Amino acid sequence: MATSTIVLIVIAAVVAILLIAALTWAARNKRNQHRRIEAGKIREDAQQETLYVKQREALAEETAAKARAAQAEADVKAAHASGLQQQAAVHRGEAVTSREHLNEQWDRADTLDPASPTSDTSAVAHDEPQPTAGSR
Repeated sequence: MATSTIVLIVIAAVVAILLIAALTWAARNKRNQHRRIEAGKIREDAQQETLYVKQREALAEETAAKARAAQAEADVKAAHASGLQQQAAVHRGEAVTSREHLNEQWDRADTLDPASPTSDTSAVAHDEPQPTAGSR
């Protein structure tokens, strides 16, 4: 083989290697460019999703605040109801005591008044004042 043939083969091999390297470099650049474009689209989608998620978080926080306010209002109302129940119990006790005292007065009046019909009726008989023969 002649030297010129060897030089041509070496030049052809170097050109082939350079061509392969250039094609590989171009393919890699194309792939990287495609990945950058895809990453950009993903970032845009993520940006849109971020706005949506922030809105949902704000709505969740607002709803939680409303729930806390409603719970606080319910606690206040429950405390008020409890106070009213205690007040009612006190009034009920006072009413029972007053009713017992009133019935004792009726019984005493019936005992002192010989014209009144004496009976062994319960305190219910004295719920309403009853006229006697000489009064009214």
